[in-house]
Amino acid sequence: MNSFGEYLRNRREQLGLPLRKVAAELDIDTSILSKIERSERVATKEMLPTLAKTLEVQDKEIQIEFIQSTVLSELGDLEFLADGLKNVLKKL
Repeated sequence: MNSFGEYLRNRREQLGLPLRKVAAELDIDTSILSKIERSERVATKEMLPTLAKTLEVQDKEIQIEFIQSTVLSELGDLEFLADGLKNVLKKL
């Protein structure tokens, strides 16, 4: 499974955007974005609207990628993850 950072890097490279341009849009240092792309740091949900606009994707797409990556990286090894997620969906 690709991480959210890999997703960001792939999309940025598809658009031919330099790291510094995307980092400037997020108002963060280039080194921080580089670490996010390498999964050494995590993106925040507050970054998502800016990332969607800069990377020319729908808010829905980037949120789904973020949620999927976050859940799997944080909870993916739990035996009853699927059952827990079913319960969460019932409450939404």
